[in-house]
Amino acid sequence: MPTASSAERPARRGRPGHDLESVLAAAVRLFNERGYEATGMEALSRALGITKSAIYHHVDSKEDLLRLAADRALDGLFEAADEALAREGRAIDRLEFLVERSVLVLADRLPFVTLLLRVRGNTEVERRALERRRAFDHLVADLMERAAAEGDLQAGLDPTVGARLLFGMVNSLIEWYRPGGDLDAAALAALVRRTAFDGLRARPAGR
Repeated sequence: MPTASSAERPARRGRPGHDLESVLAAAVRLFNERGYEATGMEALSRALGITKSAIYHHVDSKEDLLRLAADRALDGLFEAADEALAREGRAIDRLEFLVERSVLVLADRLPFVTLLLRVRGNTEVERRALERRRAFDHLVADLMERAAAEGDLQAGLDPTVGARLLFGMVNSLIEWYRPGGDLDAAALAALVRRTAFDGLRARPAGR
């Protein structure tokens, strides 16, 4: 009979000073620095200063850590999407809200989003993460199509291409944005929104 997954089991006690959050944070940092495939549990145990058996008090495997990290990023994005879809108004306004909220998620969960965007689908956990990413991309494209149908996008702009360009810009923030700098998350989100939608929105005739 199959055993329950680690996500379904009660939390287990680990060595004092290291809970699941600290183990996960260290794992994500190493995955981003060295690459997921190149990082083993031995390297993680050295980084934390604990034995591998102490790590296994919290998770069953390295794959568990990747799943938790990817879900941390994806859950934030889908929460933002749920908020956007629940809003009243035109699709372009909901899309604009979703972009701004997605930037805030990225800034708040930067290491997790960075790792998510580097997933290539080499394992079952990675393929599941990519499936969820595609579902989010489809949601964005659907909002774009609705905005086009409502006449709120520039004439001739393909909604699918527009969606890819839009979130390509959002995703590129992982390459240079660092929390704690001169540009705070709220200002960054507003800047991305203005930059994107000044170019996306249809302009009144004569302008």
